[in-house]
Amino acid sequence: MSHIIRRAVINRRDVLGGALTSLAACGVRAARAQARYPDRSIRVIVPFAAGGVGDSVMRILAPRMEQMLGQKLIIESKPGGAGNLGAREVARAEADGHTILVAACGNFVINQFLTKMPFDPLDALTPIAKIAEVPIVFFAHPSVPARDLGEFVAHARAHPGKLNYGSPGNASINHLLVERLKQTANIDIVHVPFRGSPPAMLALLANQIQLFPVGLVIGATHLQDGKLVAFAVSTDKRIPALPDVPTAIEAGLPDLTISNWWGMAAPKGTPEHVIDLLDQAATAALRDPNVVERFAALGLLVPMQTREQFVASLKPEAALWSEIVQRGKIIGE
Repeated sequence: MSHIIRRAVINRRDVLGGALTSLAACGVRAARAQARYPDRSIRVIVPFAAGGVGDSVMRILAPRMEQMLGQKLIIESKPGGAGNLGAREVARAEADGHTILVAACGNFVINQFLTKMPFDPLDALTPIAKIAEVPIVFFAHPSVPARDLGEFVAHARAHPGKLNYGSPGNASINHLLVERLKQTANIDIVHVPFRGSPPAMLALLANQIQLFPVGLVIGATHLQDGKLVAFAVSTDKRIPALPDVPTAIEAGLPDLTISNWWGMAAPKGTPEHVIDLLDQAATAALRDPNVVERFAALGLLVPMQTREQFVASLKPEAALWSEIVQRGKIIGE
């Protein structure tokens, strides 16, 4: 009987030992799989033309991220459909972290409300990090009898339908931001869409439009020359580049604290350890003093959100833009 008991004990030890060995082997394989990422270069799809904000941001971040990831970031411009074509390509890519998207806020929280899309970016993409904030400056022609946004609103109320504002295109965030202003301040000003920011800026300089909300870098030179005035910035705090320009909050318009941010995302289903590593690489790059300095030169701000905060902000922001689009009866191109 004792030899039977001893054999049972030995068999149990063998089984447990084998199980533990298998578990350990699985752990080693998992660790090796994680250690292998990335095992080749990473495609970074920017769904707009080369030379734009997203392209510039990634060319600043890429060298620092490559140091941490140990692989090359290949930046590809895939313009079309207000950025929807490139975003869709990433949404359909293999979810292994070797194809990622760098796109504007419209591609995450606005475009799906403006046009029919074959995918929902909030469902088809996994956010990685917010990588740039583009403060919007409310530039105006000096002939406007106002010197801040509050005074401009009062002037617009006194002259309904007499003032024009420009945007770089219908349904752009610049357009929607002033729609938000119209809805919350109850003013009537006329939208004049242009094909891009340069022609809109020329129209503002010629006083064909009186207001143009756009990134600082677009109008900075004209501001210094006195050809334009800056009424407000759309951030919740004044920006270092324009310390004397008040925020929209200071003008009594808190609903205009909106920026044209840029974010990084991967296809849905990308492993969490891959997302974490990409987030860590992006965060490390954004904390580099050289990167901060180069951002400032372009009128950009370094986002201070964690990945968790970024993810949590997307649905509420999407709901806000959906409301603006519906109230303004805005249709995308």
